[in-house]
Amino acid sequence: MQLLAELSAESARTYDPDPRGMLDARDAVCGYYADHGASIQAEQIFLTTSTSEGYSWLFRLLCDAGDEVLIAQPSYPLFDLLATIDDVKLAPYGLLYDPGGDHGWSLDLHALRERITQRTRAVIVVHPNNPTGHYTSPNERAALSALCREHGLALIVDEVFLDYPFVGQTSAEANGSFARGEQTALTFVLSGLSKIAALPQMKASWIVCLGPEDVRNEAMRRLEIIADTFLSMNTPVQHAVPGWLAGRGAIQRQIRERVERNLSALDRAIAQDHAIARLACEGGWYATLRTPTFASGEALAIRLIENRGVAVHPGSFFGFAEHNRLVASLLPEPDVFGEGVAALIAEAASPVT
Repeated sequence: MQLLAELSAESARTYDPDPRGMLDARDAVCGYYADHGASIQAEQIFLTTSTSEGYSWLFRLLCDAGDEVLIAQPSYPLFDLLATIDDVKLAPYGLLYDPGGDHGWSLDLHALRERITQRTRAVIVVHPNNPTGHYTSPNERAALSALCREHGLALIVDEVFLDYPFVGQTSAEANGSFARGEQTALTFVLSGLSKIAALPQMKASWIVCLGPEDVRNEAMRRLEIIADTFLSMNTPVQHAVPGWLAGRGAIQRQIRERVERNLSALDRAIAQDHAIARLACEGGWYATLRTPTFASGEALAIRLIENRGVAVHPGSFFGFAEHNRLVASLLPEPDVFGEGVAALIAEAASPVT
């Protein structure tokens, strides 16, 4: 009931729109970043109803029809649809996987540089990546910022899973927000309450504008025109944002505990069955699995649904080049998750045609 009580402020009856969002709500977002060691001013924040809307605004801000935005592959498939709607072309660059490396995954910075053309306007980084769980390392951040500054590109950083690092998998320096410290290129950080407070139904997100003052101020001036055109976030939700952000700790602890428990259970189960392996991951809510070479991820996913009632995602949904990849959610209740893992192991034991 407290969750809904946050929506009932008497002042929510008043309509006094601000293109960037209500000051109290933006101040609360500043407080969230202060907890992450970042000093952000309310004027740098634009409230949106979702990170998807935030992407759409930034595509409109940065791109003309037919311009390109570079994005790591594998990644969340929604980006393709968002870009298509806004007449923007996505150009993938690779995430490399080294099972013997410190963190498993790394950005293919050489491929990224090679993909830049005269139509390139921005680079997207998901920190940590969905679904691989790769946090962008400090060295990668520095290289990205330098590359964007060199070519006059904007850097768009999606941090919706920032608060969910796996225990012992990555350093605090590596998993810190891009909002912390000085940005030498025009940078936009996106996040929201969908993951931070597990409130996807409340539709509350934001864009943080960073970078050199002159180019940042010009970008904010133009972004304000886009925001003023839509005025999309409703007043009761804006009033509730401070309370919801203040209460995020309890739900985040529950999510982290469940994810860690399920991840450990998964590792124990597949340790007894060498046909399936888990790829390294540092954070988020998902695990990427390598299945036997004869087991197509898509075919195995279909078979699991049809024979066992278990849902996993084929790696192809996320752009994995390898055919034998699956992506599994770590959020189900532990008993349900354990049953799903057992079903996966059983189905992967026999060839899939």
